[in-house]
Amino acid sequence: MKPLLAREAMDAIVHGTHGSPYEVLGMNETGPSMPGVVVRSFQPYARKVEIINSDSGEALELARIHDQGLFERVLPDRAKFRYRLRMTGFDDHQWELEDPYRFPLQITDFDLYLLGEGTHYRTYTKMGAHVMTIDGVQGVHFAVWAPNAMRVSVIGWFNRWDGRHHPMQHRGGSGLWEIFIPHLQPGDLYKFEIKGRHNFLGQKADPYAFFSELRPKSASVVWDLNRYQWRDQDWMAQRRETRWHDKPISVYEVHPSSWRRVPEDFNRWLTYRELADQLVPYVKELGYTHIELLPISEHPFDGSWGYQTIGYYAPTSRFGTPDDFMYFVDRCHQEGIGVLLDWVPAHFPKDGHGLAYFDGSHLYEHADPRKGEHKDWGTLIFNYGRNEVKTFLLSNAMYWADVYHIDGLRVDAVASMLYLDYSRKEGEWIPNQFGGRENLEAVDFLKRFNEVIHGEYPGFITFAEESTAWPMVSKPTYLGGLGFDFKWNMGWMHDTLVYIHKEPVHRKFHHHELTFSLIYAFTENFILPFSHDEVVHGKGAMLDKMPGDYWQRFANLRVLYAYMFAHPGKKLLFMGCEFGQWREWTCHESLDWHLLDYDPHRKLHDLVRDLHGLYRLYGALHEIDFSWEGFEWIDLHDWEQSIISFFRRGRDPRDIVVCVCNFTPVPREGYRIGVPEPGRYTEVLNTDADQYGGSNVVNTGDRYAEDIPWMGRNWSIGLRLPPLGAVYLRLNPHD
Repeated sequence: MKPLLAREAMDAIVHGTHGSPYEVLGMNETGPSMPGVVVRSFQPYARKVEIINSDSGEALELARIHDQGLFERVLPDRAKFRYRLRMTGFDDHQWELEDPYRFPLQITDFDLYLLGEGTHYRTYTKMGAHVMTIDGVQGVHFAVWAPNAMRVSVIGWFNRWDGRHHPMQHRGGSGLWEIFIPHLQPGDLYKFEIKGRHNFLGQKADPYAFFSELRPKSASVVWDLNRYQWRDQDWMAQRRETRWHDKPISVYEVHPSSWRRVPEDFNRWLTYRELADQLVPYVKELGYTHIELLPISEHPFDGSWGYQTIGYYAPTSRFGTPDDFMYFVDRCHQEGIGVLLDWVPAHFPKDGHGLAYFDGSHLYEHADPRKGEHKDWGTLIFNYGRNEVKTFLLSNAMYWADVYHIDGLRVDAVASMLYLDYSRKEGEWIPNQFGGRENLEAVDFLKRFNEVIHGEYPGFITFAEESTAWPMVSKPTYLGGLGFDFKWNMGWMHDTLVYIHKEPVHRKFHHHELTFSLIYAFTENFILPFSHDEVVHGKGAMLDKMPGDYWQRFANLRVLYAYMFAHPGKKLLFMGCEFGQWREWTCHESLDWHLLDYDPHRKLHDLVRDLHGLYRLYGALHEIDFSWEGFEWIDLHDWEQSIISFFRRGRDPRDIVVCVCNFTPVPREGYRIGVPEPGRYTEVLNTDADQYGGSNVVNTGDRYAEDIPWMGRNWSIGLRLPPLGAVYLRLNPHD
């Protein structure tokens, strides 16, 4: 019998150029002019193909209609029925499979509509690889967006990485392709082979892959995300009710592969589960409220620290499986510690298996390098004006909150997103439609990101690493802001480090660098960061930045940390800063944990622990971080002696903590300061105490406010100010 399929369609199937294989392969009705069904299968490694009726067991042989291995059988006057394929190889070996093309398509028209509109915020439930059972058969459903492709196939060990097998069905104008492949299971490797115009043929990792091979390998891995049993219900319920702006937030920033290693096992990284066993109790003992992980999304280059992401939906396989990462987050929550992720929606690398030139066109990025490339970083910029790209990123934020119970995202390089001329010379950028330098599409994306994530997940926190004067970054979108909860205070960080780096004898000439931050401290909801960026690339470790001899370096760092914890704003410290790492950070080596065997380092570690204890205990230090009601200067004018004094106030007017900092190595006996209220003041912290490695110039006993006007206040007290030290005094609220 002459084949029903036209020669052109046969060639398209066998040469891997057919974009709608469901119309040709599998079992299809022959039409009203010839009632019945026709079955076709492409099996280039079989000499014989049969279909087996699943109900009756009847075997029907298909005829070879193309010498490359395309088979066909017409069944007149038959309705569709369930069947399996049985192949006989050229060596007479037989095997049976379910035919992928007999299963219905799974993505609905409504899904396609939402994706095209840019409002499908859980595309990860449809896109990528999903283990499922259809018609009683277990397998994996695949879906990918490649609107400019001529053909997309799933390739893997199961089809000898041959793109002629398992071509996906094109879903019309949506640009989506999908297929269900029976018998596949978690752990199977796969990629998408994409044939595009202009002779483009690429093998791409799945943009929505839930797991990936360890570099330098680059295949995606099928994974079932629904197997892990969470035990953090109490934490999640409490988080939904938490207003973080008036709660203590102190973040321990961690690069997982260099926090600690296992030297006796070839200096390998800790796994996610080992981090849960070692990092979590360490952070809890120090009193941090959150752990922030540098990007853990899959990335090919260790030296990027994770900031050049390929697999946005895949926690890196360097440290274990997705289930292992869930275990880490779960353990954090059970110990009362939140988990934050660095998130990089600003740019992505050019690696051939990634998002770049994905379907033979500039799909995720802009085609014009003046808008689509970061030349400084060698990366590409997302096209935020394309709905499907925006949905990819918005869904990714939702994914981390939904699937992994992540508590917040720190958005990297926000300034590079906001400005079209970021790090570009004249003529290297394209103005927006109004002639300005603002990237309006990125602004809209950031606002939408904050609206969606906060609307869906109350208690979720967003941080902006934004280094310019863009207004209202941490204000609600309904007031014209970008909608972030907090903004990194890069100005405070820079000025403070410039100041503390000076020799004490010169600091009086730079006093303004210490006090200037309070001019703008309440214009945004700030977090004060001493991050990884400040201890790398020749900047030196925090301890190494300090001037003076060995003792003075530790004393300088102690007074700096005390000043930081008393200053308005939430807190962030990079790993190693808490015990005085001498070497600047390198991503390929562990922190120098042996330093904790030495008194100065161990006592600095103890100070950071005690600062956290006071910070969490006293509402004055965290309840009103973003308004003048929570802060008042006592004296900011004592530049000659490099001394500042101020107090913090909580929601209870009598909840007051006074902070006095002496940034010279000269102790001051009988130093008098004005105080806001009469009563009894008790020294609750002195960074010069012997227990912290200081010279023990402390204030023993209580200090009662005297009726001596001073510094514009009606009451005052006299103090011993330690050299290069800070003193916290608390008003007894019950006097």
